[in-house]
Amino acid sequence: MSAASRAPQRSNRAPQSSNRAPRARRRVLLAASGAAAAALLVSACGSGGTSGGGGDTGYVAGSDGIATVEKGDRADAPDLSGETVDGDHLDVDDYKGKVVVVNVWGSWCPPCRAEAKNFETVHQDLKDEGVQFVGINTRDATVGPALAFEEEQGVTYPSLFDPTGKLMLRFEKGTLNPQAVPSTLVFDRDGKIAARSLQALSEEKLRKMIAPVLAEK
Repeated sequence: MSAASRAPQRSNRAPQSSNRAPRARRRVLLAASGAAAAALLVSACGSGGTSGGGGDTGYVAGSDGIATVEKGDRADAPDLSGETVDGDHLDVDDYKGKVVVVNVWGSWCPPCRAEAKNFETVHQDLKDEGVQFVGINTRDATVGPALAFEEEQGVTYPSLFDPTGKLMLRFEKGTLNPQAVPSTLVFDRDGKIAARSLQALSEEKLRKMIAPVLAEK
C-alpha cells in the first residue's frame, strides 16, 4: 500500500454542527414570538373579567362584573383626544356636563361585534337625555376595517382611532382603567370615572351600568 493510500481521506462536506445550532435557535425564537403573539390576542380580545377593590383603589366590583366608585372617590378621566376613524378631531373633555360612555373596541374582536348593536340601541335611547357615547378603536392598523365594522353594525357615535393603544395607557394605575378589549367606562358629568366593565355587555347590563350615574345630580 502506498503512502498516499494510507493517508486519511479528507471530506469535502462542511461540518453540519455549526449550522444546526443557529437554525435551532431561530426555530426557538420563532416559536416563542408566535406564542407571545397568541397570548397577546387572547388577552386583548375576550369576554373580560372582573376586578375587585382593595388597597387604595376605592372601587368595588359587583357580581355582574361592573366596578363602581363612590362619587367622592372618583379619579379624573385622562386626556382622550385625537383623530376619529372618520378623520375628524374629537376631545372627550368637551362633553363635560354629560354622562360619557367610552367603549374600547376593535374590528378584529368577536365580543366587540357581539355587543356593538346593544351600544347603538342604548345610544339612540339616551342621547337626548345627556348621555354621550364615544368609542376608542384600538389595534386596527388602518381605519378601513374600523369603518367597515361601524357600517356593518350600524354604529353612529364617534370613535377615536388608537391603533397602538396609547390612549388606553393614559389611564392611571389603581383607577378604573381599560385592561381588555372590549372595555367600557362611564364618566360622570364632572369628567370623573364612575364605572367600568371588562366584558362584552348586553343591553340590560349596559343600561344598568349607566343608570346610577345618569341619576346623579
